[in-house]
Amino acid sequence: MSPELIGVIGISLLLVLILLRVSVGLSLFLVGFLGVSWLSDWNVGLSQLGTSAFGTAKNYSLSVIPLFILMGMFMSNTGLGKELFQAVDKWIGHFRGGLAIATIGAASIFAAISGSSNATTATLAKITIPEMKEYNYKTTFSTAAVAAGGTLGILIPPSVILILYGALTNEPIGPLLIGGLIPGIIMTILFMLMINIQVRLNPSIAPRKKEVSSFKEKVLSLRGVWPFLVIFFISIGGIYFGVFTPSEAGGIGAVGAFLLTLFTKKLNWSKLLSSLDESIRLTVMLFIILIGASLFGKFLALSQIPMYLTSTVGTLDVSPYLIMAMILVVYFILGMFMEGIAIMVLTLPIVYPLITQLGFDGLWFGIIMVMVLNIGVLTPPLGLSVYIISGVVRDVPIEKIFKGVIPAIVTMIVFTIILVIFPEIVTFLPNMIK
Repeated sequence: MSPELIGVIGISLLLVLILLRVSVGLSLFLVGFLGVSWLSDWNVGLSQLGTSAFGTAKNYSLSVIPLFILMGMFMSNTGLGKELFQAVDKWIGHFRGGLAIATIGAASIFAAISGSSNATTATLAKITIPEMKEYNYKTTFSTAAVAAGGTLGILIPPSVILILYGALTNEPIGPLLIGGLIPGIIMTILFMLMINIQVRLNPSIAPRKKEVSSFKEKVLSLRGVWPFLVIFFISIGGIYFGVFTPSEAGGIGAVGAFLLTLFTKKLNWSKLLSSLDESIRLTVMLFIILIGASLFGKFLALSQIPMYLTSTVGTLDVSPYLIMAMILVVYFILGMFMEGIAIMVLTLPIVYPLITQLGFDGLWFGIIMVMVLNIGVLTPPLGLSVYIISGVVRDVPIEKIFKGVIPAIVTMIVFTIILVIFPEIVTFLPNMIK
């Protein structure tokens, strides 16, 4: 049996295990170990179990993962999300669809701290949906606003998914995080415009808020926002201006978040333990996936599939953009059935060499990939963000929530196409710090 055929069998087995909801990390370990052992021998397979684990765990650049996660947990577990939404609401809540627009604004700022779509969606769903319900917003419309805002969590830095992408592809993490900033801001603005257009076409879905906050109230509301802004500018601004590395930024951000929540009296013993517990659990899960991905990558290297694909594609007389379009369509379909992390570890060992062979920028592709994965969290049947919201708003049928997010999906698809046509939107800031 040829190495390429063994590789195809291994990839198929991994896909089946993931679809059967077997842990992604465990699936990678099992397929990687069996594949390496089959293509070499059992002693090599056992040896690679140890070297993959040690090689990944000792990688200094990956220390950024637990640090940014801890920073996000401190900020999200201390109730600052509610103050953030109230502050944004004071400034723009009186506009057409103001509460929904405020939800998007709050999501963009909260995303800059949490780095997670799930955390952003869950936090905002509990805070903003009851508020919009009080002002007679159509529930389908309000849940769609939260779902759209939640997708910003893995685009705006510090994004855990982008850090994972960097770890899997060896793309520098600092420029990757900076690369998501402008697309994240533009995506936020597009979501706000989308909401405004929807409300203008159908004003009944979001009755206009009559109360207008005074300038004094607006200024005072910023007291709940400044911790977010301080942490963001220290961590991400420090990376951009070359003051410190991503790992140092994560450490400063985590310590800064701890001190700020302590100073504002938002942190107690219970919330401290909860933040540490959740950070440890999420970090362990991600490192198990990374170690498994390392072992699986060695199996694919032995199978020679990545080399075979890149050499084959190099001989094809077709436009690289046609191949890129086909890859993105495959990602879109996979996103309907699989979680983003599973898609990344399954496909990147094969797709990333192919992308670079075609002449595309690996950093740019990371942002494009995140955009497509974001669409996946809104599309049925998986639609993870929609299910998170459904768990909060139990009186709304899930099919209505899926129907409500269609405008957001269309907006994200259009913006993804724009990023493909104009890659400078992504690469402009990272190129400035190189």
